[in-house]
Amino acid sequence: MPGRRFLFASGWSTSLSTVALLLAVFGAPQAQAGMFDDEEARRQIKDLSIKSNERLDTLFKAQFELVNQIQALREENARLQGQVETLNYELESTKKRQQDFYIDLDGRLRKFEPQSAPSAETKTGDEAKPAAESGKKAASDPAAESREYESALNLFKANKIKEAAGAFEAFAKAHPDSTLTPNAQYWLGNAHYALHDCRKAIEAHKVVVNKWPQHPKAPDALINIATCQQELGDSKGVKSTLETVLVKYPDSSAAATAKQRLKK
Repeated sequence: MPGRRFLFASGWSTSLSTVALLLAVFGAPQAQAGMFDDEEARRQIKDLSIKSNERLDTLFKAQFELVNQIQALREENARLQGQVETLNYELESTKKRQQDFYIDLDGRLRKFEPQSAPSAETKTGDEAKPAAESGKKAASDPAAESREYESALNLFKANKIKEAAGAFEAFAKAHPDSTLTPNAQYWLGNAHYALHDCRKAIEAHKVVVNKWPQHPKAPDALINIATCQQELGDSKGVKSTLETVLVKYPDSSAAATAKQRLKK
C-alpha cells in the first residue's frame, strides 16, 4: 500500500508539471501577440497623427494663400476704381472743352453770317400789309433775340443740357424767321444727343438740313445724324447720310469727316 501511494503521488506531480508546461508553451504566443497588437496600434496612431498634422499644415497654407489673394484683389479693385474715376474726370473735362470749342466756333461763324436787314422791296411789301402785321414785324428785336440765344447757349456751356434743350426749342418756336434759328435748331439736336435721345436729335438736325440746306450748320447736322444712326444700329442709314454730305457739301470740313468714316 505505501508503495502504491507513492506511485500515485509521483504520477500526479508529473501530470501537474506537464499541464504547466503545456500552458506555458501555448500561452506564450498569445501574450506575444497581445504585445504586437499594442505596438501596431501605437504605430497606426502615430501615422494618423502625422498625416493629420500634414493635412492641417496644407490647409493653413491654402488659407494663408487665399487671404493673400483676397488682399491682392482688393488692392487691384481699388487701383482700377481709381483709374475709372480718373477716366471719368478726364472724359467730363474733354466734353467740357469740346462744348467750349463748339460754342466759340459758333460765335465766330455767326460773325460771318448775313444779318437780317429790311430792304427797300421788303419795306414796300410791309407798307402794303395790314397795320397789325406790320406792327408785329416791328416788334422783332435782333438784340433781344441775340440775348435769348446766348442765354440758351450759356446753359449748354454750363452743362445744364436739359434746360438748354428747352431754351433752344422755345427760341426756335418764338423766332422762326430769325437768322439765329438755324443755330438754335442745330444746338437743340446736340442737346438731345447729349441727353442720349438719338431719335429726337435726328429729328432736330433734319429740320436744319431740310429747312436751311445752305446754312453752314447743315453739313455738320448731317454728320451728327450719321453719328446717331450709328448708335441706333442703322448702318445703311449711316452710309446714305455720309454719302449725302459728299454730294451736297463736297468742299466742307464735314465732307472730309464723311470720307474718313466711310473708309472704316
